[in-house]
Amino acid sequence: MTKVEKIKSQFHYFYNMNIIIGAGLSGLLTAYRLKKEGIPFKILEARTRLGGRIKTVYGTDNTPVEMGATWFGTQHKYLIALLEELGINYFEQYMDGTVFFQPFSTSPAESIQIPNQPPSYRISGGTSNLINTLYQKLDKDDVLLDQPVKEIKFHQNRVQVIAKEVFEGNRVILSIPPKLWVKKILFEPQLPNDLMNIATQTHTWMEESIKIALTYDQPFWEHENLSGTLFSNTGPITELYDHSNQERSKYALCGFVNSSFESLDYAERRAKVINQIKNVFGVKAEDFMDYEECIWSNEENTFEKSDNSLFPHQNNGHPIFNKSFFDNKLLISSSESASESPGYMDGAVYSANITAKKITTAIGYHK
Repeated sequence: MTKVEKIKSQFHYFYNMNIIIGAGLSGLLTAYRLKKEGIPFKILEARTRLGGRIKTVYGTDNTPVEMGATWFGTQHKYLIALLEELGINYFEQYMDGTVFFQPFSTSPAESIQIPNQPPSYRISGGTSNLINTLYQKLDKDDVLLDQPVKEIKFHQNRVQVIAKEVFEGNRVILSIPPKLWVKKILFEPQLPNDLMNIATQTHTWMEESIKIALTYDQPFWEHENLSGTLFSNTGPITELYDHSNQERSKYALCGFVNSSFESLDYAERRAKVINQIKNVFGVKAEDFMDYEECIWSNEENTFEKSDNSLFPHQNNGHPIFNKSFFDNKLLISSSESASESPGYMDGAVYSANITAKKITTAIGYHK
């Protein structure tokens, strides 16, 4: 194969095609909405897996534990409507029994009463159940993994997207966090300065988070009238919750570790987590089957170093993300860009719904 033939074999031109960057919740749902309207698209995903910050891991006993997005509430109406549309069940977070709180490193955990709060919910079968359900409704040839986008070029009547291969269509939708696309992708012409400045200073939710989960063959905490819930000011664990499945046939504890513990190596961090759980819940806590962790700052397709310190949700939902650019050839659809529930799964759903509607209206498709 000559050099010219090789270049041509890596070039894909799609007439009237929407190119979606990112196969997380917003990207997949945007694609699903477009497919229902008969509007063509391709999804380019940098990772070798789907889901973005939704990442369910299945342990030895096939127990689903969440390393990424997990909980939602009754206020998250767009996510709930989507789950009901797709026929996916969800269930209330188990909180029955004693809750522990560690105020100081010099004092043991103490049992506390927490005030009544609105319930939080989890998706049956794991949050990735939502991702997999959306994916199953798409044509597999339309979702391309391991295609990190390096450059996007806007021409008069087309958009060229350069990843491992070159793709051309008539519109591109950025369905990844703003800080990622502004720092990782070269745009030609350059994006407007005000958009670049806001994107650079937009916090990516969960980018500094560390999540851990331990699976068990029995829920020892439930047997002892404990909720499995821990709040700690001392760490390494700052929050821990029961993470058993909806049927309560598979058992786990799952929560967050203080991000400062990223500096430890895996073995040392794991040992400190286990020691803390043992001190709070007793020796039975050591009898686990699996220990899982995810340090999101190690994920290059989630974390990008900020030029300045950002506060949580900074610039999430900024009005500039609702605009289109380059004569409607560029749209932004991600959790952080949503004007409602930005930074959360509900925001990703809202953003996808709005973006798909913009495209449908622009093209003139109506059912």
